[in-house]
Amino acid sequence: MHIDVVGLTGGIGSGKTAAAEHFATLGVPVVDTDVIAHSLTAADGAAMPAIAQAFGDAVRMADGALDRVAMRQLVFAQPALRQQLEAILHPLIRAESVRQLQQARGPYAVLVVPLLFESPDYLALVQRSLLVDCPESLQIERVMARSGLTADAVRAIMAAQLPRQQKLASADDVIDNGGSLALLQLQVEAKHQYYLANLAHCQ
Repeated sequence: MHIDVVGLTGGIGSGKTAAAEHFATLGVPVVDTDVIAHSLTAADGAAMPAIAQAFGDAVRMADGALDRVAMRQLVFAQPALRQQLEAILHPLIRAESVRQLQQARGPYAVLVVPLLFESPDYLALVQRSLLVDCPESLQIERVMARSGLTADAVRAIMAAQLPRQQKLASADDVIDNGGSLALLQLQVEAKHQYYLANLAHCQ
């Protein structure tokens, strides 16, 4: 890969999307695995034929896109089905991530991976890892506000992710998003200056 890559991660509701958006305004190419996953499962997405073949039309909406609610209900209680879905999606997401990184033009690139520390395949692509962190009570509050999920539902999602302390211990760099958006953006700008000075290809 001709470009250095910073892996951006954080638990649900931590603010990683806001951080990624600010890196983009600073001229840093951003590759987001969630965005890629959505495009692969859109009406004409590359993953939909294999998903429909594996799971049937019940998980497809009228326009041909993935019915995320139906799929979530199907795989949540059945780990084997979730693994089957991941076996279809993950190689496609990673291949598209690599393709976008190879085409990226900028001082360095940011690769957004929600489960970075659980994903050796993605860790192998990054030179540094950046965790967006905030208190768990704030994560719950933010996710409830934007998604309408109950506190218990948010906790269940968080419980399936790596514990906060393990993420903090694993990350090369941390942004504290316990405050305002303006404070988050200031920290992104500070990290940007640091990466410009310290990543090999930026010099």
